[in-house]
Amino acid sequence: MLFFCEPRSPTIPLNSEIRNPKPAVRLLDLNRLKVYPLAERKSLTKVEDILISPDATPTPCPERTTAIVQHCAQKILAARESGASILLMYGAHLLRNGAALLIERMMARGWLTHLATNGAGSIHDWEYAFLGWSTENVQQNVASGTFGTWDETSRNIHLALLSGGLSGEGYGHAVGKFIGEDGVTLPTIDSIENHIRSEPAHYLTPARADLLQAMRSHGLKPGRIQLPHRWKSASIFGQAFLHSVPLTVHPGIGYDIIANHPMFNGAVIGRAADVDFRKFGGAVEGLDHGVVLSIGSAIMGPQVFEKSLSCVNNLRLQSGRPIVHDHTIYVVDLQDGGNWNWTQGEPPKTSPAYYLRFCKTFARMGGAMEYVCCDNVTFVHHLYHQLCRL
Repeated sequence: MLFFCEPRSPTIPLNSEIRNPKPAVRLLDLNRLKVYPLAERKSLTKVEDILISPDATPTPCPERTTAIVQHCAQKILAARESGASILLMYGAHLLRNGAALLIERMMARGWLTHLATNGAGSIHDWEYAFLGWSTENVQQNVASGTFGTWDETSRNIHLALLSGGLSGEGYGHAVGKFIGEDGVTLPTIDSIENHIRSEPAHYLTPARADLLQAMRSHGLKPGRIQLPHRWKSASIFGQAFLHSVPLTVHPGIGYDIIANHPMFNGAVIGRAADVDFRKFGGAVEGLDHGVVLSIGSAIMGPQVFEKSLSCVNNLRLQSGRPIVHDHTIYVVDLQDGGNWNWTQGEPPKTSPAYYLRFCKTFARMGGAMEYVCCDNVTFVHHLYHQLCRL
């Protein structure tokens, strides 16, 4: 039997002329979800099997890809020299394919100044850092009602965001800090209530109220909540926190498995993502003569980048400054790019290539755009080696 909760609404009047009254709107009651220990899940990927050593020889790639990698490395070094932004926008598969150690080396050497990913990127990252495993069989687990219903994943990511919200932290920083510091320290319920009463109009009041509700409803205790993350080396979030490299998360409400849990709170996720969108915009502001790497991000990368760039250009034009210019964008995916030469402009609407969002959007973003049909981790591995040679 399904259980629903019904929002409060005015009662429909009894009227013989109303023949088809609207049915009551029913909301799925997530508080009744049964969740399971993460250790019981049959995970499909393990840290020991996926991590790629930066010092290993990269998998061979086509000559054209090699040439683009060389060009990209030169642009990155020039951007670093000029102090311009070097942005990496990546999908979760880059992490799942074992690129964490490569990304860590690039952050440590100043070859990346800002990272951005989607909600899935944060979930796999935390699971690797905590348990050393991640990924599940979606088809089988949806059928059994267990897909995403893993207690520790949702509970601890929400815990990180709830705690980070008290300091106005974004999603990426809050999760990276949670991993890097092996947990959080929560205030007492009395202190939260006193803050809300004495400062009801404070900008942190909503975050305080959400934490208060979560502590009461889900058994969160005040004080130190210690949670060891034994596989920090496999965590891009943890390493970004260690190297003080901004990492932002751009999720969708209901996109990610952390929605499949009684602790799910869209306001908490949205508040943290709000901070991260603004923070990402700050990196785009510094993109003149800079570099954008969009690697395996077919939706988040192009969608977030175009809105952010528009905001930055809007503010620049208001202050009499030129729009973002002279930036170079490298888009990497396994798709063939619609068999279209994107350096020649946008294809017509009659071409299937027109509907490849991750190509079309970036081709519209000014600067220069190169599309590379390549395995994501192979591209990054070759890029790292090329940067080391220059």
